[in-house]
Amino acid sequence: MNQAAEAFLNDVWTSIQDIYQKESQRISDIKDWSRLQAGIKDYLRVAWRKGKLNWANGKIHVDIHEPFKWSDDSYKYDAGSYMEELTEEILKQEFFPALCERMDSLFHFNDYDPHFFDYRFELVFEFEWKQSMQCHSHHFVNERKLESLKQELDHFIETKIMSELPVRPHEKDDFFFAHCLVNLDLLEQKQEVVEPLIQRLSDKLRSNKERSDSWTYHYTLALRGWAEERFLEKYFDRTGHYGMDWVLKPEQDRQELKIEDLDFFLFVALKMGNREPDTRKKYLDLAIQLGSKQAMDYVKRGSGRFENGYKSSLIQASANDVLQAIDIRIVSEEEAAYGEAIDFINSLLREGFPKGYKLKLKSSEKHYLPLKKLAKSGLHQFFANASRYPALFPKLAEYAELAMEEFAWYGDVEPSEKSVMPGTYAVFALGLSSSDYFPLVQRYMQLVDTEHQSAQDDYAIPFMEAHGVTVEIMPVLVSLLLGSGEGAKPLKNIAIDREELVDALIAELAAMEDYHRETVIYRIFGGNKKLAQAVKKESSSLKDKLAQLLALVG
Repeated sequence: MNQAAEAFLNDVWTSIQDIYQKESQRISDIKDWSRLQAGIKDYLRVAWRKGKLNWANGKIHVDIHEPFKWSDDSYKYDAGSYMEELTEEILKQEFFPALCERMDSLFHFNDYDPHFFDYRFELVFEFEWKQSMQCHSHHFVNERKLESLKQELDHFIETKIMSELPVRPHEKDDFFFAHCLVNLDLLEQKQEVVEPLIQRLSDKLRSNKERSDSWTYHYTLALRGWAEERFLEKYFDRTGHYGMDWVLKPEQDRQELKIEDLDFFLFVALKMGNREPDTRKKYLDLAIQLGSKQAMDYVKRGSGRFENGYKSSLIQASANDVLQAIDIRIVSEEEAAYGEAIDFINSLLREGFPKGYKLKLKSSEKHYLPLKKLAKSGLHQFFANASRYPALFPKLAEYAELAMEEFAWYGDVEPSEKSVMPGTYAVFALGLSSSDYFPLVQRYMQLVDTEHQSAQDDYAIPFMEAHGVTVEIMPVLVSLLLGSGEGAKPLKNIAIDREELVDALIAELAAMEDYHRETVIYRIFGGNKKLAQAVKKESSSLKDKLAQLLALVG
């Protein structure tokens, strides 16, 4: 080998070994490995970055992770005077093949932790000359590790994904399973292969919102990685802030478009839309630029499964299940117009339209329910407007029954404390308007996710203002208090000041668990201690009744 190339190689290799020795110690200290994690290291870039005044007075740069274009986390090392003796031919014919040979031996036959290297590894070499850049890359695959990972994935799917509850995978496996799903070495990148696996785990985790949200985050991240690194970069150039935007490459610079890849990209766009609706729309627009008629149909008309338009002299309405959006324009502000609009939405829900849709409303009337925690969205406005018409209450109740679903959320706001379960606005409006819908309100309160929704916490206040505090509504009032979240505060201006009210409250609490009783007493009296204080202060015949209540919960 050329002496300059050999000197350069030795300096580079010494640097790599020094870095890897430190990394090996860190990796060997990791104990809780996922069964789907073949290893960690899958990339190495060695580069010569020229000096500012003299290209030969630069630095050796070593990156052990694929770097972002806007960052520089390279390890940097000096090199000797031999740099001036190197040529493009020497680097291509002697240096890089020798570096690949050493890397291949290290990759397959190293003494590091078995998880040090992943089954696939990319080696990149870059060399800056005065006016040009020399680039080479090589991919290594450890077939033994790959086959082992395939077998592990098959076993994981059989025993942890497809098995019946209560069996679930460990949370640490979610990230790696998501990335296995978009790995062509492991699975075919087809909707009919990937979608059932995503949905199966989503269904198994549905009852645990934190875990479900975490899983959705992981598979969304993996899908985005596939879309941007495996698909879009073949046809678009990154541009804009942090490369977040995409510009179509000239036709001669694009790879040949494969229909199966485009189909999977459309699936990715739709699947990501559950968490990132803006990304879904952006991806569909990019697919349209690639000539996808399917993407254009999705944006304009949805999937085609649902009636996507309705028009009369009273309203204009459209729906798109792919974008999970409904648009309604009220042409004439009257009862019949809202009746037609509710019928349109109900017919969609009966056919399986996404319950967590967002609604864009064009209406000259702006009414909202008297709850500060509710977002003033188009959905809220629509149902508040419609609830002004008592003749529409049965239609609103039918809507609520169709829409209510545990652990589901409207798309009218970004995920936040103002997110509410589908059906919320209709249920709250009906509960304030008529006692006929008290059972509906109670079912809602039993279904609502009290750990992740707080909009219902203050509903008891306008409810009591609308109906008062009576023996008849005590069961409903108690259900409202039990449906509140842990952060709910004691109610203000609630008076349990008649013996029959205390009797009604005792009757409701008698069959409850202690923690439910504590919740109700806290919301009404501020807690057991304050109830005890109220008993001491009371001098009327109510004192004995309150004492009975205290004995029940004390």
